[in-house]
Amino acid sequence: MLHLRGVLSADQLQEVRGLLKGARWVDGRATAGSLSHKVKDNRQTGEDDPSALQAARLILSMLQAFPQFISAALPSQISPPLFNRYAKGQTYGDHIDGAIRPTGPDTRMRTDLSATLFLSNPEDYDGGELLIRGREGEQSIKLPAGDLLLYDSTTIHQVTPVTRGVRVASFFWIQSLVRRSEERRMLFDLDSSIQAISTRLPDDPAVVALTAHYHNLLRLWAEV
Repeated sequence: MLHLRGVLSADQLQEVRGLLKGARWVDGRATAGSLSHKVKDNRQTGEDDPSALQAARLILSMLQAFPQFISAALPSQISPPLFNRYAKGQTYGDHIDGAIRPTGPDTRMRTDLSATLFLSNPEDYDGGELLIRGREGEQSIKLPAGDLLLYDSTTIHQVTPVTRGVRVASFFWIQSLVRRSEERRMLFDLDSSIQAISTRLPDDPAVVALTAHYHNLLRLWAEV
């Protein structure tokens, strides 16, 4: 689980919100599976809505230029970002994201990582926490607008009922070059350490040695 701060700037956040004001919102249960359908109560933008598609392209362009996201996710495929909206009383009970997601008429992707990009200011709504049950126990997440949470798609999670205001977010999935979460975590930690050392000691031979170690591990574990 990783909190990425400032994925969208204030101006970009305003642009995305403006686009979503003109989007078409539909019942979120239309895209839910048989089990999720029973616990899902929200609104989503239509997958072919022009305003939502434009907002999704903006988010994808920012993700591709966000080094910490690339380092943590090692993306092979990113599903087009979608958008959901929870008004008072709406919720999405315990569920797990499907392992395989269609990306076109004849193409599919594996969902290794799930992402939630918060678009509403936390003070503008009560409830609506992203509740994730993982190895570290149960964690309740409510991030500032423009921040993103990246987490394993293998976890059971929910959005708690909104009791005041409206919660709007973007969500999407990533197929990683490295399938196993333990290996991704080790590569991310190693890359973060390399960046820290190279900032303080740019000419230290250890930087080259550690970078070689990183790429050799990536070569060993990556599926391309």
